[in-house]
Amino acid sequence: MNRQQFLKGLLATAAAASFASAHASGATAPEAEAMVKRAVAYIKQNGAEKAYEEFTHGKAFRDRELYVIVYDLNGKNLAHGANAKLVGKDLIGMKDPDGKLLNKMLVDLAKEKGKGWSEEFKFRNPVNDEIQRRKVYVERVGDTFVGTGIFLD
Repeated sequence: MNRQQFLKGLLATAAAASFASAHASGATAPEAEAMVKRAVAYIKQNGAEKAYEEFTHGKAFRDRELYVIVYDLNGKNLAHGANAKLVGKDLIGMKDPDGKLLNKMLVDLAKEKGKGWSEEFKFRNPVNDEIQRRKVYVERVGDTFVGTGIFLD
């Protein structure tokens, strides 16, 4: 093998590894914010009932570990893209493994700031089924908020 063939092979291997790494990685903060903005627009265009059904049972708002959640400002789940069994449940008291009140944190953020990123907490990643550090981006819509999160590990 001559030097030119070796370098071409090396570049091809590096490009393939870079592509695989980029597509195996988790979602980014800008991707999460964009999904929430799309979800808010979808609610405004189609109404809450149709939107919540799509978020919970459809595929248009799922991308790797990104999925849409909607809660009212008392902590009742209205839509959940990763676990339909949570819809309709009052989850204001839900805690992470360290005892952090996750949904209360998200409700407070929506009430006080209207939109933004939560503090870190621990949550099960639906892609790999592992407990990981997570942050959620939320935007308030009337008496509800829409959110999605990224995993940090």
